[in-house]
Amino acid sequence: MIRTLLAATAVLSLSAAVAQAQTPSPTQAPAAPQGGPADVGLLPGAELSPDCGGLNNLTGRAYCVTAQLGQIGALADAYIADLETKNWLAAGGDDNRVVFIKRREAGGCDGLQMVAFYDTTKTAVAELPGYLGFATIPGDVCAAAAAATPPAAAGSPQQ
Repeated sequence: MIRTLLAATAVLSLSAAVAQAQTPSPTQAPAAPQGGPADVGLLPGAELSPDCGGLNNLTGRAYCVTAQLGQIGALADAYIADLETKNWLAAGGDDNRVVFIKRREAGGCDGLQMVAFYDTTKTAVAELPGYLGFATIPGDVCAAAAAATPPAAAGSPQQ
């Protein structure tokens, strides 16, 4: 999933649900500003990028970190491993996006997206800044998935 993280023609967009992620209030802990969950912090090798590189209209909508493009794949793998230790499960995604879910004690699931991106107007070289953006997905992502799956018709073979 994340192995081909930075294809030279990478283009990403966040879903409308992520666009609605709320920015934390000034009284909240600064561990994960700009809509990122408290489980996401600054790992070794990453630098905080409050403006998300000024790319993809993510400023204020995502918690972003940066590293050199040549290191961003390994950094993404480190974030995936770190989130797994905090009970986040990689549930889907594509070359430049991973969607995580985490079961709630009271039922349902929290959702989180991690996207990888860089400035595609520049030549992709190892020294170019690359970015990882994290944003919560509002609501119960498990309920939305269950509602989107139609029940099997009676007598239909199950696959």
